Amino acid sequence: MRAQTTLLLCLTTSSLAFISAANAESGLASYYGYGNAGKGELTCAHRTRPFGSVLRVSYSGRTIQCRVNDRGPFIRGRIVDLSVPAARALGMMSAGVVRVSVE
Repeated sequence: MRAQTTLLLCLTTSSLAFISAANAESGLASYYGYGNAGKGELTCAHRTRPFGSVLRVSYSGRTIQCRVNDRGPFIRGRIVDLSVPAARALGMMSAGVVRVSVE
């Protein structure tokens, strides 16, 4: 019984790791200054992720969590648009467009 439980736990853990790796993306991120940007919320726009889902965005050793509340970006090569507060928290304001990883 213990061997079956251990096997089931290993299979579940490995399948969860595969699912999270399948949802990871890498590409360009920019930021926008409209919508809820002035409210201090860490929000973002993504083309396919469901509204309300929380993404982990990493850049230059920093990682933030932001909530999807809009669709976009619609510029080739960009995978996420961040609100101004999210871009500040990530440290990308001076660069404008940076390469990030999104989970």
